[in-house]
Amino acid sequence: MEETPGTPVAYGRTAEIYAWHDDTVLKLFYDWFSFENIQYEWKIARAVQSSGLPVPVVGEILHIHGRYGITYQHIQGNSMVRQMMREPWKVFHYARKMADLHARIHAITLQTDLPPLRAKIATKIHQAAALPDDLRQETLQLLENMPDGDRLCHGDFHPENILITPQGEWIIDWIDAGIGNPLADVARTTVIFLGAIDSGQMRNPILKILAHLFHQKYLRRYFALHGGGKDEYTRWLPIVAAARLSENIAELEAYLIAQVEKGLRNIC
Repeated sequence: MEETPGTPVAYGRTAEIYAWHDDTVLKLFYDWFSFENIQYEWKIARAVQSSGLPVPVVGEILHIHGRYGITYQHIQGNSMVRQMMREPWKVFHYARKMADLHARIHAITLQTDLPPLRAKIATKIHQAAALPDDLRQETLQLLENMPDGDRLCHGDFHPENILITPQGEWIIDWIDAGIGNPLADVARTTVIFLGAIDSGQMRNPILKILAHLFHQKYLRRYFALHGGGKDEYTRWLPIVAAARLSENIAELEAYLIAQVEKGLRNIC
């Protein structure tokens, strides 16, 4: 008899999370999420696991009640967002932690078949239906002239994807990982943060202030560790904003298009 996973303990954009056997969880994907993408996530999780970073151990792909899932090591902890909600006076502490983790990721080069970050960004820009064609061509041309890189990049690095435990921080959700330029990865984090704050996704005024403070401290700490690159990071911002439009998040579209236009104008 096929095992029933029970009640989800968490929900994501592409999957539900269930407590599974002993020290594992099951990430059970919605039926609209393709099996090819699930295999791709499993392959990436295996590759990142070899890096030595604090990431959950990946298990196997399962088929349950017509849906596919992946088992992962169960990490007992809170997301960094939830932890900050409990300890808002530690906002700078967690911002430094996040910057340190991001710099640690970017120190790694992997001999693996992870996809090039530049190609992933270009594909997303081509797929961004809401992006006007003139802006698409301008951002693709700008992307073509940006320096490449050979470092591990998370692709979706923000506090929801960091778990805080008594044993330290763990990094989760590597589906967008690639090999490329770290400053493009930092720009992606900025676009996620400022989009949530400035588009109306985040409505609580106190949370908005804390998020701004967190982001500013994160950037200062990261560039102190990285040793420069702010101008190049700024040039990545409109490119990454254009790529994020491919995710079809309706409440972000006007904001992201405005950021593409602003970024391209400032570069010119």
